[in-house]
Amino acid sequence: MKNYYQPELETMPLEQLQKLQSERLVKQVQYVYDNVEFYRDKMDEAGVKPGDISGIDDLHKLPFITKDDLRDQYPYGLLAVPLKDCVRIQSTSGTTGRRVVAFYTQEDLDIWEDCCARAIVAAGGTEEDVCHVCYGYGLFTGGPGLNGGSHKVGCLTLPMSSGNTERQLQFMTDLGSTILCCTPSYAANLGEAVNERGMKDQIKLKAGIFGAEPWTEEMRHNIEESLGIKAYDIYGLTEISGPGVSFECEEQAGMHIQEDHFIAEIINPDTGEVLPEGELGELVFTCITKKAFPLLRYRTRDLCWLTRKKCSCGRTHVRMMKPRGRSDDMMVVKGVNVWPSQIETVLLNQGYQANYQIVVDRVHNHDTIEVQVELTPEMAADSSVAVEEREKKIVSGLKSMLGIKVDVRVVEPKSIARSEGKAVRVIDKRNLYQS
Repeated sequence: MKNYYQPELETMPLEQLQKLQSERLVKQVQYVYDNVEFYRDKMDEAGVKPGDISGIDDLHKLPFITKDDLRDQYPYGLLAVPLKDCVRIQSTSGTTGRRVVAFYTQEDLDIWEDCCARAIVAAGGTEEDVCHVCYGYGLFTGGPGLNGGSHKVGCLTLPMSSGNTERQLQFMTDLGSTILCCTPSYAANLGEAVNERGMKDQIKLKAGIFGAEPWTEEMRHNIEESLGIKAYDIYGLTEISGPGVSFECEEQAGMHIQEDHFIAEIINPDTGEVLPEGELGELVFTCITKKAFPLLRYRTRDLCWLTRKKCSCGRTHVRMMKPRGRSDDMMVVKGVNVWPSQIETVLLNQGYQANYQIVVDRVHNHDTIEVQVELTPEMAADSSVAVEEREKKIVSGLKSMLGIKVDVRVVEPKSIARSEGKAVRVIDKRNLYQS
């Protein structure tokens, strides 16, 4: 039996699972306190000692940690093992500030790859499959994580990395790729390219594992239709390990969190209060098996909710619903909370593809917001509907969704730059005026 396939861990009764979590949490808190000065000082400041934590019911006593803490401790401040025991680093992009560098022991890598392998199995993957990985490699966790998970399952692994769509399609057809792993925006790009070239009957894809950026149910359906696959969501953060922290099963109704390695909480983002199951709030993770870079009560800023409703797949691990946005990425425009996913929903419901940009600006102390969206080739060829009429319909739909008027500009097909990795959906020019 392969290591990743552990039904006794993925399907264990809740009482047994929580007992395992409590045992691992108690050991992890002592381990972190003994080996990371930053945590020791933070716990001492909060008046918490390792002996105060006797199980998961005491988790709330521990202080939170944020991305700012990780940046402030760059590069070695949160390392819990000697550097000689680390075998790899991964890193965030650093586009919003100082990079976060995560360290891994060999045991950490094995666990992470097991988690990704479970995700591939949940999507129907076996050793008979050809796993086409076009997440970025290098410091980004997407490529290395799914690459290692694919090896654990025993798939033939194509380490394509991102970009070069022509080469992606060539290998996809020549080698018979069956599972596609990439960002949803790039999957949409590939689907568009496949259909433009009339290649849909030449590809053998059956499933896709997509993550690393927000995507809506409408976008899922479009990808599934364009590529003829079943599209599965996967979730992870560099800070926690990478993709595979949670993943969808065939039910496609939330992502199972790998609770034998991670404890999830939902909190009120303003007060820090732990919220009950089913309430929307900020997702917080505690790592209970990591050695090199263990995080306790890490605030992800992702907004979602959890459910323990019985799943038809038999897994008992709690499910997190698709994040509806981020508490720190949400835009406040004209005094209204706006998430890009809300705008995408309106566009896809009206038949547009996920090729759009949101431009926010401030003119004479007043916020402006414009959505630029591409016509599909079919729309561009249909002269019976004026562009102005299309724009007016989108404006109306966005007004109903957001409660504010949004300017809309419909543009020609292929006029918005395509994404080969994470899509840049929002351009907030108001930041240019901040000191």
